[in-house]
Parts: sequence; C-alpha cells; structure tokens
Amino acid sequence: MSVIYLLISISIVVAIAFFIAFLVAVRSGQYDDDYTPSVRMLFDDELKIASKKEIQTTEEKQN
Repeated sequence: MSVIYLLISISIVVAIAFFIAFLVAVRSGQYDDDYTPSVRMLFDDELKIASKKEIQTTEEKQN
C-alpha cells in the first residue's frame, strides 16, 4: 500500500513540474505566432480573387 502512495506523490510532482514548464513557456512567448495570421490573410484574399476569376471565366465560356 505504501508503494501506491509513493507512486501517486511522484506523479503529482511530475505533473506540477510539467505545468510549471508550460506556464514558463507561455509567459516567455513560446506560443506567440505573429507571422501566420498575416500570411493567412494574404492567402485568403488570393483565394477569393482566384475564385472570382474562375467564376468569370466559366461564365464567359458559357456565353
């Protein structure tokens, strides 16, 4: 029975260590992504323009 208490206490210590490491990474800006939103915005505009051109070309072919 004492082994279970030992394993539970060790697992709690490990979980707390991982949580602290996660908080340090978040506060240091590890997960901040400044580049992707700007690129995503540009690709969305290009896709909308491309789809409008495709619609126009298919309408011209039908006429």
